Amino acid sequence: MDRRPRHCVITPYGPGAGSSRVRVFEWLDRVGTEFTVSSYLSLSNAAPSRLARRPLSLARAELRLGAIARARPERLLLHREASPLSRGGWERRLLASADLSVYDFDDALQWDSGEDSLVRRLAPKAGKTREALRHADRVIAGNAVLADWACRSHDDVRVIPSCVCLEDYLPKASYSLHDPPRLGWIGSPHNEACLALIADALTEVHRRTGARLTLVGTTAPSLGGIESLIDRVPWSPERQRTALAAMDVGLMPLPATPYSHGKCGYKLLQYAAAGLPAAASPLGVNAGLLSELGMPSPRTPDEWLCAILALLDSPSDLRGRMGRAARETAGRRYSYDAWLPRWAATLELPEPRGRPIPTEVRTGRPQIRGPDEGASCTPSTP
Repeated sequence: MDRRPRHCVITPYGPGAGSSRVRVFEWLDRVGTEFTVSSYLSLSNAAPSRLARRPLSLARAELRLGAIARARPERLLLHREASPLSRGGWERRLLASADLSVYDFDDALQWDSGEDSLVRRLAPKAGKTREALRHADRVIAGNAVLADWACRSHDDVRVIPSCVCLEDYLPKASYSLHDPPRLGWIGSPHNEACLALIADALTEVHRRTGARLTLVGTTAPSLGGIESLIDRVPWSPERQRTALAAMDVGLMPLPATPYSHGKCGYKLLQYAAAGLPAAASPLGVNAGLLSELGMPSPRTPDEWLCAILALLDSPSDLRGRMGRAARETAGRRYSYDAWLPRWAATLELPEPRGRPIPTEVRTGRPQIRGPDEGASCTPSTP
């Protein structure tokens, strides 16, 4: 870099990855400030097989991180991790290099020790997340569960949820059931295994109603016996915009793990943005979202069966009221427009024009105050 950069963003993935798109690129599109963006290899994920096929690109990406650190930017935003190969050194060096450094995380990375692959065991996300937290001037947590953990070791933590843009989702126009009824799920290949948790419920719903499941994410079969009930649709921005409105009931099952408790409920907000009635596991932030959206919160397979059947059996006008109210709530409380002033203030950017944001997200502790109200959080007792 020939001159000192003013504003830098570092993210492990390109805009094709949901996390980086939602947490970084959508915000950059909405501010009038130019950022230098480093997206490592600009891939949609950092699977070891994909990294191994690109040794020269890996070397260039690592050199680019060094150039950014040496350039000492005035303002730096680091999302999740700087490098999939790092054990915390890059995160420490980059965050320490900037006049103002902000670390953003939207998953329970602090509890991800990488048991599922050799690369992730050698460079676990848990260690580098703690290292980033120690060296960032400010922390953005995607929900109150993550903020509660971060507040135990950092005194400037601000909750900014993973937001939705209502214009990106075609709203449901009719709440009459399809024939056969259409259940739905959207997400990454890594997360679709969650549907296996409710396989028996889905099979029984299909037996009783003929319902099928539209899965928006990948075309590769991975769910064994319930694949016969599934119609797979590859993800794209346009398919995401239209596919949810063509469903009758959205699904978001989660395993009862610490990592699930740290999730941001984004899938549930996507369903809400489309006005789609849904059921979700009430773990972490989901519990508060489900209460706000007026949607069922099944825990056991039997409860999932009952919740799905109840939604399918409800009159269309009742499903319509639920879906339209959820879309209104998503726009008012969880949209980019609502949260843009806080995001800009957190990075100390010029204040954008827009409506005020809520003073806190009512999803549990910590209590999150506005950017001009002093301390950012009140952690619970460890």
